[in-house]
Amino acid sequence: MKQKTLGRGYKFWGKGLHTGCYSHMRLKPAPADTGIVFVRTDLGVEIPALAENVSSTARSTTLSVGKVSVGTVEHVLSALTGLGVDNAYIEIDNKEVPILDGSARPYIEAISIDKLVEQDAERRYLELSREVYVENRKTGSYIRVTPSDSPSVDLTIDFNSHVLGVQTVHWDPSIDYSQEIGPCRTFCFLHEVLLLHTLGLVKGGDVENAIVVVEKPVSERKKRKLAKTFGQPKIEITPEGYLSNLELRFPDECGRHKLLDIIGDLRLVGGFMNAHVEAYKPGHALNTSVSAEIRKILK
Repeated sequence: MKQKTLGRGYKFWGKGLHTGCYSHMRLKPAPADTGIVFVRTDLGVEIPALAENVSSTARSTTLSVGKVSVGTVEHVLSALTGLGVDNAYIEIDNKEVPILDGSARPYIEAISIDKLVEQDAERRYLELSREVYVENRKTGSYIRVTPSDSPSVDLTIDFNSHVLGVQTVHWDPSIDYSQEIGPCRTFCFLHEVLLLHTLGLVKGGDVENAIVVVEKPVSERKKRKLAKTFGQPKIEITPEGYLSNLELRFPDECGRHKLLDIIGDLRLVGGFMNAHVEAYKPGHALNTSVSAEIRKILK
């Protein structure tokens, strides 16, 4: 199979989920063997999308070169991987990728209008020589990556939530990423929102770009705080379910979003990988740790 790049440039803009900073971003074609490279156009610094450049995994994945960073990179990386893009530049003029609607769908809808461009170089699938296993004994989370003839992922989430339940999802090349995985939005729990905000996170979060899971009734005092946090005069909170009666795109949308995330984080191995991934309660820290371990093996 030949390597592929974008047919043209695509522009996106908006606020970052965690910083609230407004940025303009452009996806551009790149030469064969470039991989995916972020370019901070405001500072003139390139940041290759590789595991050794991960600098933070606090509720998202941040890449850095020196003191220059770009955050929440996982959704755009997932989109490019799911669509089969080998090489691309991602130009951005601020420190966080726009959250858009909280999923990879805006990228998919833009890029899918055009055909990808085949390049004069073969795609070299990354092949593992042995199993890679990383775990977090405190949480019971783990990821196991085993050599395979083709890529696939089996993933389970369990937040001890009576709203979400336990969700198990699967992806392999026979499943249309752009229809089944890409549209799934990021999520958090209502009881986390105020804490995350005090930690300097989710400054750009609102009910338009995230699923907020409601586990229990909320006091009027907390409702006022949440309305202030989201910058809205009134927020509808049901005793349990989803904030503002949001409708899910899939019954297991939250599990599918975690699948979207891990596809993006594992792209930090530096390309497409033939391996089976088994993930239980994964997060960005675990995902990127696996990518880093695989990078060591490949080197």
